[in-house]
Amino acid sequence: MADKITTAFLQHAAKILTTHIDEGGGGLSGGKAVELTTAYAYDFGIEVKYARYPNDAPNKRSMLLDNLAAFEPKQQYQIIRELCDRVDPMGERPEIVKLKTKLFIEFAECADQDQFTDMHRTLLVETRHWLADHPESQKLFNEALQKHDHGVFRRNTLDDLRLALELLLRSLLGNAKSLENQIPAIGTFVRDRGGSPELANMFQKLVDYFSKYENTYVKHDDAVIVAEVEFVFELTSSFMKHFIRLSKPTF
Repeated sequence: MADKITTAFLQHAAKILTTHIDEGGGGLSGGKAVELTTAYAYDFGIEVKYARYPNDAPNKRSMLLDNLAAFEPKQQYQIIRELCDRVDPMGERPEIVKLKTKLFIEFAECADQDQFTDMHRTLLVETRHWLADHPESQKLFNEALQKHDHGVFRRNTLDDLRLALELLLRSLLGNAKSLENQIPAIGTFVRDRGGSPELANMFQKLVDYFSKYENTYVKHDDAVIVAEVEFVFELTSSFMKHFIRLSKPTF
């Protein structure tokens, strides 16, 4: 794991975060990029290159990159993560999901590992509510959360999350298949309930990666990275919430 976020990643993040979506907006404008990074600069007590939007402004990607470069690695990690959530609050943009995933996996050493974020905690509470009609899955999810809160049994935590998702999918899809063998059915499930082909494909790929990640780390407790467990919780929770929502007739 890197303890410094590379310039190449910062450049890529600045590009993705300022890319505008034709329908519905989404990407940061130059003015908003300056405004937000200036607010972070005030919070952290540092100086950034662009404290206000200049009359002879360069392109917004360059301004965001220059301002990000002024922060320490842990601060950059927090800012990029929170800007991802601001730009894509529903987790529907594949390029933002990919950016955030790369941030969590490759630069986990830059994360604040001491506490859950408020958004993270809210997501977990909501997931427990959504699982109310699936008690077996809910029980495993709660056990995983208790282990993680106490900082113990990281391998078991991942195993519980994997099985909780597997049991939920078995219930929703009406079969007894393992998680790895559910991937084609997941795509069909999403498409049949009005999901776009792109979303169905994204879910299939993410579940495939999720399954491979779990298979690697549940076997080696000492290899489990603490910051990544938090992200796996968020990813699992997002999977569960969306699958359950799709299963509801009123969705």
